[in-house]
Amino acid sequence: MDRVEELARKNAAVIFTKSSCCMCHSIKTLFYDLGASPAIHELDKDARGREMEWALRRIGCNPSVPAVFVGGKFVGSAKDVITSHVDGSLKQMLIAARAIWF
Repeated sequence: MDRVEELARKNAAVIFTKSSCCMCHSIKTLFYDLGASPAIHELDKDARGREMEWALRRIGCNPSVPAVFVGGKFVGSAKDVITSHVDGSLKQMLIAARAIWF
């Protein structure tokens, strides 16, 4: 859990993914389209990936990826991120965290 929290705090936007996950790809593309450059941590390519995946599940991320943090705070998985994007709050979170500028 400490590793996940540490990585989430290091950048304005952080996405935990798996390289074979199509929803992970979609969420990364959404962030890039909004002008953000999130830190991407692919759990299937990290030696401690399994441990981080369990930590993400413990904080309520189910499925475990994609798991999105903005400004060090857990936003949620794909459904939560898409909901936030549709209602406009994702862009505001990214601006507040200085992940994008307008």
